Amino acid sequence: MTRLDERLRSHYSQLAPQEQRIADFVLDHYDDLVSYNSAELARLAGVSKATVSRLFKRLGYEKYKDMREEQRSLRQSGMPVADNRDVVQGNTLLARHYKQEMANLTQWVNAIDAEQFGEVVRALGSSKRVFVVGLRNAFPVALHLRQQLLQVRSGVQVLPQPGQTLAEELVDLSGEDMLVVLGFRRRPRIIRPLLQALQAQQVPTLVICEPQAQGIIDLARWHLCTPLDSVSAFDSYASANSLINLLVNALLHEQLTQGRQRIHQIAELYGQLDELEQR
Repeated sequence: MTRLDERLRSHYSQLAPQEQRIADFVLDHYDDLVSYNSAELARLAGVSKATVSRLFKRLGYEKYKDMREEQRSLRQSGMPVADNRDVVQGNTLLARHYKQEMANLTQWVNAIDAEQFGEVVRALGSSKRVFVVGLRNAFPVALHLRQQLLQVRSGVQVLPQPGQTLAEELVDLSGEDMLVVLGFRRRPRIIRPLLQALQAQQVPTLVICEPQAQGIIDLARWHLCTPLDSVSAFDSYASANSLINLLVNALLHEQLTQGRQRIHQIAELYGQLDELEQR
């Protein structure tokens, strides 16, 4: 699918002067485009609404609304597309950010399957080893999951190691291990074959992803979905980190005696190594 900005640039020299005015405005305000209806775009570009409709038909859109839906679909695929709804609606950024984060949190908490969640927690505690895979934007979340799990249990690794490939790491996995795959939108192509390989090896696998990732959730034994929606261009991973917090806290209480002992041992080592500020 050819993007709108590419279509405008390729057609620009053939456009009428009024249409070029629209093209200039669109290219200068491309990230805000999804928030304008056709009348607003016409007013801001200083042309008639009919000229706007004519231009977008020339570009291959049946209706102006089709272009807006295309832009929205790009955002849902993970492309960072901003808009100016704060200006249009008169809302403050902070208030809208808070509202969206609360909506994300409410959505995944209400959707969570308590039985599946319990199975995941027990698997995180009983598996011989836990491996965590997170690429691109999922990598910081994967590191956070590993760091939190290490407070409670041993044998937790992030894969792949820097600069390395996955095959060498996966070949020895068995049903006694567990693999957590974090795969958020605009995920690398390797995520699907990775899950398929784990499925073939019968390795218990949890996938953590956004709710729209229906194409991969059936490839794992368990799935937990967290919304990534935000007030503008960049996805929010607050819900994903909140889910990790809940998982590891639940695991700690599942095996409280061993967990507390490990936490105290780690705290003693902090002191011996003088690694942390104690104030």
